[in-house]
Amino acid sequence: MKLCRFRRPDRSTAVGLAVGDEVYDLSAVDADRYGSFTRLVHSEDLAEELRNVFPKAGRPCYSWSELDRPAGPDMPHLLAPITRQEVWAAGVTYLRSRDARMGESPEGGSFYDKVYHAARPELFFKATAHRVSAPHEPVRIRRDSRWNVPEPELVLVVNGRGALAGFTIGNDMSSRDIEGENPLYLPQAKVYKGCCALGPAVVPAGAIKDARTLTIQLQISRGGTIVFEGKTSIAQMKRSFGELIEYLFREQEFPEGVLLMTGTGLVPPDGFTLLSGDVVEITVPEIGTLRNPVA
Repeated sequence: MKLCRFRRPDRSTAVGLAVGDEVYDLSAVDADRYGSFTRLVHSEDLAEELRNVFPKAGRPCYSWSELDRPAGPDMPHLLAPITRQEVWAAGVTYLRSRDARMGESPEGGSFYDKVYHAARPELFFKATAHRVSAPHEPVRIRRDSRWNVPEPELVLVVNGRGALAGFTIGNDMSSRDIEGENPLYLPQAKVYKGCCALGPAVVPAGAIKDARTLTIQLQISRGGTIVFEGKTSIAQMKRSFGELIEYLFREQEFPEGVLLMTGTGLVPPDGFTLLSGDVVEITVPEIGTLRNPVA
């Protein structure tokens, strides 16, 4: 079972429960209790709550394939699994990420090695909801950057109590030349319109026995031809989910919850940069595939 958000043909939004290829409109069951993505994320046990509501859900309203596709404004389609939450990100949580960032920043590269080995993780603000792209919506590359890459990441969906509610997929778009010029330019390299994509759904934390066994696959296509693909395992992460959440919630409050990107272990080679028209696909088999064209 997966939790999703979608837009109806009348342009109203709904919270959906995806079971196999069928999607049920939870907002129609009880709008107050199940029509709020934020309220569901705050459940004591999201997996149990979804199991309990399923018998009340009636008939499915759409197939998954009807929602998970490029669509016009009057067609039903998926929305990003975010409403009023902030998106934060962790950096240098994989050895591959440390090496890549040291390579892009010759003058400040030692900072990244120190962060990789430090007790305190690198955590930074990534996006507000209006900067987040839904599945099949464009992510963007900056016009003032010459070296841009996607960063495929497992995303933690955390409620306001600091408890892990579920997992989704994220694309942390990054301007490597801007960050490499000076580490203090990180906000400009990371935070801009269309800098992030999330989706396609949230899998409850209780539905995955051991999330560190998950794999992430990245595929980038250009003109119908694959120009980069790779795969890594969450087991390669240096830090635990609990460690990242604990540090994020130090002296911070997230009443609506927060989405925390956990870093990337997949980085295209130095000679590669995204171009407008490319298509980025990030797959975690247990969650789905997040597809976004590049603008």
